[in-house]
Amino acid sequence: MSKKSWGLSLLITFVLLFTASCGQSTQQTSSKPTIKIGYLPTTHAGVLYLDNYTYGGEYAEYNIELVKFSSWPDLMDALNTGRVEGASVLVELAMKAKVKGIDLKAVALGHKDGNVVISSKEIDSTKDLIGRTFAIPHKYSTQNILLNEMLKKDGVKYEDVNVVEMPPAEMPAALSENRISGYAVAEPFGAMAVQLDKGKVLHQSDDLWPNSYCCVLVLRNDFIQSNHDATQSLVTQYVKTSEIAEQKDQNLVDSFDQYMKVEKEVLDLSLKWISFDGLRIDKDEYNKLRKSVIEMALFDNPPSYEEFVDNTYIDKAM
Repeated sequence: MSKKSWGLSLLITFVLLFTASCGQSTQQTSSKPTIKIGYLPTTHAGVLYLDNYTYGGEYAEYNIELVKFSSWPDLMDALNTGRVEGASVLVELAMKAKVKGIDLKAVALGHKDGNVVISSKEIDSTKDLIGRTFAIPHKYSTQNILLNEMLKKDGVKYEDVNVVEMPPAEMPAALSENRISGYAVAEPFGAMAVQLDKGKVLHQSDDLWPNSYCCVLVLRNDFIQSNHDATQSLVTQYVKTSEIAEQKDQNLVDSFDQYMKVEKEVLDLSLKWISFDGLRIDKDEYNKLRKSVIEMALFDNPPSYEEFVDNTYIDKAM
């Protein structure tokens, strides 16, 4: 190769490398994080549905992608391994993950209320459940704690009821087929049994445990520490949307249709039982939950409020 050809080749190579480098630098500078949030199709994730439905998941500081899961174990595996950055999840499951060393932070509640204890029509009181089968979505769930509170209130021992874990979507059918005599679950699966006239409300959650915490919005702490601005924007937007969701207008109903298939009559009843405002995690209420976890021996040494809850972002948003 001549010196002239060699020099031209070297120049072309330099230009290509320089261009690629500049392009890569521009992409890194202008990029924003995409936050993957796991969820199960329940009304408890309604704020996320409405927000994504309204804004399409694109914001100035971040993009958001909702990732659907069919079971809590699958969702927790994705959260624990970092395949999603956050989740709308049962608070007890997140607390258990924290105990196991997964560094999660709860930044907001998913909702308030919105849990019912459903029974078959022949069940007139808690004592009628003795020797019967009762379904919960998970051992580490507020529904399990609500069951325990109901049994304690009416003088029935927990072990006198055959408590089984069952995917929420299976519970209405299991009740109608007499495979179970009752269940406690996230909505809309309680409303389904009532609307189909296959079951009845034995208790509302606030009858048993006023202000009970159920689903929370959690984020991996490694994501938070690397993305403070995006985290603040996410939580600020979440609070804004929660206030709109509480109006329970047609936009909220339409947003649910994008993420879960449920008849309007069922959804209307379900939304009567749930609220989306005031989603800051209160220390006293969290400590009541922690006390219940200890009392039921669900797991050892549940995380303290300071270890698990980060209200830094929601306090700035409110």
